[in-house]
Amino acid sequence: MAESFGDLDPDIDARINDVTNVAQWTGFHRIERTLWEQNTTRGTASYATKLMDDVNTLARKVQAIQLQPAQLANGAVELMNEVANSKITGEEDRYSHTDLSDFQGNLSGSEKAFNLLVPALRQTGNAALAATISARFAAVQKSLDRYKRDTSLGYAPYTQLTLADRKTFAAEVDALDEPLSTVAAKVSSA
Repeated sequence: MAESFGDLDPDIDARINDVTNVAQWTGFHRIERTLWEQNTTRGTASYATKLMDDVNTLARKVQAIQLQPAQLANGAVELMNEVANSKITGEEDRYSHTDLSDFQGNLSGSEKAFNLLVPALRQTGNAALAATISARFAAVQKSLDRYKRDTSLGYAPYTQLTLADRKTFAAEVDALDEPLSTVAAKVSSA
């Protein structure tokens, strides 16, 4: 769904390897690199202003978008695919290592989208599928909660995850992704 907002997603969330011209790189990760590698905010004011403008524009556009149930279901799957493909690997927040808070954001967003579809799943005779998916969201959340910390970041740095932790997360996300990916076809007929 991010593509439906034009350049806002890359302007807000591109990582350095996603851009062809580093001089035009903006957004969160541009600021993140300066904060964590140079330990300063010097030189980030223009990036911060643009980031806030872009986020506010996105917030306005999101209020006006109308999604079909299948689009909502596919969006939930894509959020979890991001977890499986970048957040579990530690590449998302490579400078600050705050990947787990992003993981939480994707998990919460995906679960919210799914929960909006639960009535349609029940209506189409898929209550058991809804229960399975809910249980798998809970399992991923339980594992993630082990890394909550009473700090400004809210979670342990990604670097504290062991290889076993990463494998557990990957298996749980895969177990969630499999039934979640069937929801779009189920709600399309609702």
